[in-house]
Amino acid sequence: MHICLLTNEYPKTGFSHGGIGSFVKTFSQELVKNNIKVTVIGINYTPNYEELIEGGVNIYRLEKSNIKGLIWYFNSKAIQSKIKEIHKREPIDVIETSELGLAFINKINKIRYIIRLHGGHHFFSEAENRKINFWKGFQEKRSFMKADAFIPVSNYVKIQTNKFLSFNNKPVELINYPIDIDFFSPKNTVIKKHSIVFVGSVCEKKGVRQLIQSFPYIKKQFPDATLEIYGREWFYPDGTSYTTMLLETEIPKIGVLAEDIHFYGLVDYNEIPQKYAQAHVCAFPSHMETQGLVAPEAMAMKKVVVFTKEGPGSETITAYETGLLCDPFNPEDIAKKINWVFSNETKAIEIGNNARTFILEKFSADAITRKNLEFYKKII
Repeated sequence: MHICLLTNEYPKTGFSHGGIGSFVKTFSQELVKNNIKVTVIGINYTPNYEELIEGGVNIYRLEKSNIKGLIWYFNSKAIQSKIKEIHKREPIDVIETSELGLAFINKINKIRYIIRLHGGHHFFSEAENRKINFWKGFQEKRSFMKADAFIPVSNYVKIQTNKFLSFNNKPVELINYPIDIDFFSPKNTVIKKHSIVFVGSVCEKKGVRQLIQSFPYIKKQFPDATLEIYGREWFYPDGTSYTTMLLETEIPKIGVLAEDIHFYGLVDYNEIPQKYAQAHVCAFPSHMETQGLVAPEAMAMKKVVVFTKEGPGSETITAYETGLLCDPFNPEDIAKKINWVFSNETKAIEIGNNARTFILEKFSADAITRKNLEFYKKII
């Protein structure tokens, strides 16, 4: 079997990537371990063409078009050309991409085309209470019409997306993101007592502002608490840094307590397990998620996670059994859940153990890869 993933987000050294990039790397390399040929095609971060093999995965990064107004056309044309070239040499069975990915791709007979729902334009527009952009909405609808099947990564993203976009009576299979349970495994690391670790994009929808606002309530009960924030920067359309906004507007409100809030910026993917390992508690009060990777990654390391109760939160965590769920819009509730973890160390250890067991059962890369392969075979 030959699987082709259309994405620009396969991680590249020196460049930031998000959850989709982590998924693509983990998933593609797991497929290779199962003797599946995997090709990744995307547009490069830099203005040049690259091809390489990493972990058995064939990666093609195409030169980005710079023709204003027609970038979408020439990028799609370049991807289409590379697909044809590779398919002629080594026939492709399945092409998989995200919600917008098939809009301008011409289908080839005998190849099956699958959309994995990571959270598209309609999904996030509704979640963020903003209008649908006509052009992006058009592309998403066009892309969905071309798909032969769909893989939502959570029941939540399936339901929310289906409010706006039809699956056109095509096969739909819910398959969670895989977690590398060996990479994210418990470590013999000294835990920094009363430390709160956040990992992810530093932006509004990840709940970073409310997490900072919760800090004074935490410090009242645990004066030695610290907040450690790791993640890539996010910028407003005018180029303003979100972190700068926090430092200039939110941080001053909490005065001297801000000395114990630390921004580390982007960290290398290979360092993330160590950051989780040092945490007393991991907090991810996202306003919305499709599934979220950071919560199950930390849970796989036996960490107690305070996750959002919104969206797929309850699909990932059973409250006070495998973690805690908070109201991400309520700083006092976030603080209440974090303080509970600090105050109940014996129960917290039990929750951490339960979390690891749950992730092994539901999110292990081996099991998730098998589910994907079974679905691919059914579609083929």
